[in-house]
Amino acid sequence: MALAIALAACAGLRAWLPLFLVGILARFDFLTLGTSWRFLASNQALLLFGIATVIEILGDKIAAVDHALDAVSTFLRPAAGSLLAASVLSFIHDPHLALVAGIVVGAPTAFLPHAAKSSLRVSSTGLTAGLANPVLSVIEDGISLFLFALAILVPLLAALLLVAVTVLLLWRFSRRKPASVRAARIGRA
Repeated sequence: MALAIALAACAGLRAWLPLFLVGILARFDFLTLGTSWRFLASNQALLLFGIATVIEILGDKIAAVDHALDAVSTFLRPAAGSLLAASVLSFIHDPHLALVAGIVVGAPTAFLPHAAKSSLRVSSTGLTAGLANPVLSVIEDGISLFLFALAILVPLLAALLLVAVTVLLLWRFSRRKPASVRAARIGRA
């Protein structure tokens, strides 16, 4: 569920980038998608997501285009967040239930960063006549990539931490002497 929420939040900043990255990771079996959502890793989907990602990232750097993208994205980003959330809820085997859960979790989660970003952009345009918007766009690109990396890596880091703690505890307990050995040493002293 945490992965679904994190990916939906990424979609709130960039609709197409997390879809493209999820498709690539699924394509190379680094990410498991629900059965009904494996089309995200298809050639057609990756081509579409890749082209849309480039258009979104480049278009967001152009003063008038960024506002048009934000207007369209008011509906697109929650939809992308819903799709991303539903696709990684592989423990829900019914695709209709996964879609409903994706909408319930993903749409509001994607809408919140989008609304904050849009408000910031309106303020930035008013204060700087749009000159700061390309800089903000680059920062948003970085945040979206960082959030995506965290969404994917934190579960992996948690698993690695669990393995490290287990190994440390096994090592520590293997070095501990049995009680009978300690009692024998105390009796000799």
